[in-house]
Amino acid sequence: MPTTGDTESGHALEAAWREHWSRLLALLVARYRRLDLAEDGLGDAFAAAAQHWPTEGVPANPPAWLLTAARRRVTDRLRAEAVAARKEPLLVVDADLSHRAQQPRAGTGEEIPDERLRLVLLCAHPALSPESSSMLTLRLVIGLTVPDIARLFLARDSAVAARITRAKRRIVATGMPFALPARQDLAARVNRVADVAYLSFTAGYVPGPGADLFRADLAGEALRLLRVVREVTEPTPTVDLVLALTLLQHSRRDARVDPRTGDLVLLPDQDRSRWHRAEITEALDLLAPYLEAPPAPGAGGVRLLEALIAAEHALALTAHQTRWDRIADYYDQLERLTGSPVVRLNRAVAVAEAQGPAAGLALLDGLPPGGDPHRLPAVRAELLARCGRVEAAAAAYDEAIALCRNEVERVHLEQRAQQLHREGR
Repeated sequence: MPTTGDTESGHALEAAWREHWSRLLALLVARYRRLDLAEDGLGDAFAAAAQHWPTEGVPANPPAWLLTAARRRVTDRLRAEAVAARKEPLLVVDADLSHRAQQPRAGTGEEIPDERLRLVLLCAHPALSPESSSMLTLRLVIGLTVPDIARLFLARDSAVAARITRAKRRIVATGMPFALPARQDLAARVNRVADVAYLSFTAGYVPGPGADLFRADLAGEALRLLRVVREVTEPTPTVDLVLALTLLQHSRRDARVDPRTGDLVLLPDQDRSRWHRAEITEALDLLAPYLEAPPAPGAGGVRLLEALIAAEHALALTAHQTRWDRIADYYDQLERLTGSPVVRLNRAVAVAEAQGPAAGLALLDGLPPGGDPHRLPAVRAELLARCGRVEAAAAAYDEAIALCRNEVERVHLEQRAQQLHREGR
């Protein structure tokens, strides 16, 4: 993301990057049919803007300025590299779109319809792996740099750059068209985009090794992708539900960690005044049309139930007002749809809150570990402690601490174990 300091030009440049990057890139791809040229040319244009706008002033039409600058740089590059000698393979772009992209424009007001949608769907082509799709989408649609993407995925810059390069070459080699798929295929492709965005979002909230409990920036970029998709496509249940779910989960980001100590703050103890209410309201509006529909088998039903669970938490003004009976029922339905041990674990927590810790413990019997290996012993420890089984709870905490890879979570578990010892429960 370009930054030029806290100045008018800096804000204008950041706004242009946030609002126009994908549209401008799609226009360049349509015209030149080369992902590498389009991406490099637009990156150079933003770099030139960062250099010129602070002294020359922000142009009246920033996206038009950037598009013109990018075209000049692409033209210079084409001349310099002797295209005839080392021409890169071209994307498959239909003749009409290519012709329209050649026409001179005063600004981006005269845009090719659906150009951003074409770019989004190209990045989420089924021939690409979900991880490659995520990285390529973050690079081309959101405009993140390779180092930013590498940081978000906890990978090396070189590995991410290589994966993105391979994905772009695969697009060209397999003849993936820069075009809208047939109407009957469009919904499936859009749903894949939503899945890619949700994969990126959940990656942001999975505690990894080290000191960071979560990465709100990755989650925020995934949420922005979902907004772009919803803006350029007809509303679909999948996109609506995934966007609602991510908004509800993301709305609690500022309350998840104690700002004074950096300690983990569990949901019941969070300061709910720090939740982002505008995002919660937006999510509930998105969910409203689906409340009467029974959860269907498949991803749509899963997302609806997950969103309903998140909505129950969001609607409770205090922890004591949480409708745990409803949440336990949603988890019961979710477990029947997925058979997931992680869902069973979460259901056990909800049942313990609704019916008492012994009922929750009963659901843990025979449960295999799933997801983060420390979560099962951590939940068992908490429920054993509430049942007054101190020695068994202490042993379970020891097991959870030994398995935990995240520093913030490990500190929390150690504090809970020490509290159990002090209280002599």
